Amino acid sequence: MTTPDAWFKSSYSGGGQGDACVEIALRRARIAVRDSKAPAHATLTFPAPAFTAFVGSLRDGGPGITGAGVAGST
Repeated sequence: MTTPDAWFKSSYSGGGQGDACVEIALRRARIAVRDSKAPAHATLTFPAPAFTAFVGSLRDGGPGITGAGVAGST
């Protein structure tokens, strides 16, 4: 038997209805990511350590992070 994922939105999910973001679900050793506007579509999964490093890089303004947190954005 599988347990449904508990999805979480960022507190930085934008104004209005807060649907301009991604959601994450914590799994055993992986993090699942999906589009909050299309939750029934495919999800991406990442090893937990890689996801933690990615979020840390965004938070710290790491290499290639400009504008709204996306490499190459203006």
